[in-house]
Amino acid sequence: MKVYLLQAKYIISGLALLPVSPLLYIQGRITRWKVGLLPEAEDPCGVSGTGERVERLAVIGDSTVAGLGARTHSRALAGCFAKALAEKRGCRIEWFALGKNGATAGDVVKSILPKANLDNVDHILFGVGGNDVLKLTPPVTFRKNIQKLIYHTRQKAPRARIYFTNCPMIIASPVLPQPIKRILWELSKMHDKNMRMMSAESAKASGFYYFPQPTDVTRDGFFADGIHPSEKGYADWAEAMVEYFCRREDPLNGHIA
Repeated sequence: MKVYLLQAKYIISGLALLPVSPLLYIQGRITRWKVGLLPEAEDPCGVSGTGERVERLAVIGDSTVAGLGARTHSRALAGCFAKALAEKRGCRIEWFALGKNGATAGDVVKSILPKANLDNVDHILFGVGGNDVLKLTPPVTFRKNIQKLIYHTRQKAPRARIYFTNCPMIIASPVLPQPIKRILWELSKMHDKNMRMMSAESAKASGFYYFPQPTDVTRDGFFADGIHPSEKGYADWAEAMVEYFCRREDPLNGHIA
């Protein structure tokens, strides 16, 4: 029932904002024009770490998975997460990234996940949530799409550990103006709370692990364009996520069940 409280808050907030919605639209368009569009990273697969044991990692999702803000995927989310994961597990990680700029969780379910070869994949990291905030996806719709994403992923890779990046730290963006920054931040916090609830509900069944919105990752040098991470930002973010997943019920130590 808690998700319906979030939905009610979303609806009430939307009604309150109707009078200023044209201004918010104009602000959004101007910000997009000022920021521009970064190119996607090159080389979307690789190997990280050393050792005889080999594990496979798939990274799937939106523009952060596509590597906007980094020159190559080895310096973007997939490669940085693989490097940190390999160090924690003491093995080699074979990894690949499959991302699309602008993709919501629903888009990943419909058009990206079906293309992913998840045979013998041990770890799956989803980077979603940012566009669900920017495109104002309602909390109930967001939850349903995440549930569909988990379900279809489990059909393709029943033994894999599934991780989700945090919903975006909109409040830390140096380029988004007020009041649109505050409005999007409130929605991002709703989606974050939604993900926390779903993760807690699925913990006993080892459904998935979610990295809650961090307080100490988006520091100086994190952003490449004020929206997407820089290469340093990707490295710091990936290390923080792996550290968190390692601490939470020790999911990264030991072998895949």
